Amino acid sequence: MRLTLKDENKPIIFSIFGNIILAIIKIVVGYLYNSIGVIADGIHSLSDVFTSIIGYIGIAISSKPEDENHPHGHKRYESLFSLFMGLLLFYAVYEILAMSINKILHNSSVEVNSIVIGVLILSIVFKEVMTQYSLYIGKKLNNYILIADAYHHRSDVYSSIIVLLGILLEKIGIKYADAVAGIIVSLMIAKIAAEICKESIDQLTGKSPPKEVLEKIKEEILKFDNVKGVHNLKAHYVGPLIYVEAHVEVDGKNMSAKELHDLEEKIKNRLESLEKIGKAYIHIDVE
Repeated sequence: MRLTLKDENKPIIFSIFGNIILAIIKIVVGYLYNSIGVIADGIHSLSDVFTSIIGYIGIAISSKPEDENHPHGHKRYESLFSLFMGLLLFYAVYEILAMSINKILHNSSVEVNSIVIGVLILSIVFKEVMTQYSLYIGKKLNNYILIADAYHHRSDVYSSIIVLLGILLEKIGIKYADAVAGIIVSLMIAKIAAEICKESIDQLTGKSPPKEVLEKIKEEILKFDNVKGVHNLKAHYVGPLIYVEAHVEVDGKNMSAKELHDLEEKIKNRLESLEKIGKAYIHIDVE
């Protein structure tokens, strides 16, 4: 199936409306039956609504073509909005931790019934469907916003499982299990938020990709006939994409200017066909 840029919006829209419904259900049920874990899970879903809205705006801006003020396009906006999404998750962590600690201090108990358990099971199934959908489209289109949004959904799956376990433990008489579940969920969200923020900052600051990526680029260049070596190989992130610069040493004794130009274009096209490579700038050095 061939995907287009319009497909980027579908998982985000699905995420926004799905999370609104889940958040309302979980927060209401959590308050009705005094479950801090379910309320925390609902806030987690609500935070996903805000991050998805930011993601939708980010996709709209980052997909704009190159212009006079942005000669490399607008892909860095994708990383910028992903950073905002990570920071919003940290705020959700603060809210969940505060509620969990407050519940322990006040020694309040949760009412466990089939409604609470059913809501959590529904959340686990629905959020996993959202995870797989966003991951599929995100990886096909190499869109970091969608991938980040997918991991938000996955964190919600894990949090719902932990909250369900905490509620079941309280049902058999283990005190504070619901509040402890809320604390564990908050730590899980914090880890995901930290990873998203680090990745986004690396992309925004133009960090070089890992050495294995540079080695792969060099290997692809050396596969061409008449290519004798590669030097001054540089690469950096422009948003989630990698931009490459390389000087290619060529045995050009029996090659015309047109053949050298054609070789340059072939190397450029080969590199830009690799995963995550946005642009390749090749300079031919004739021995």
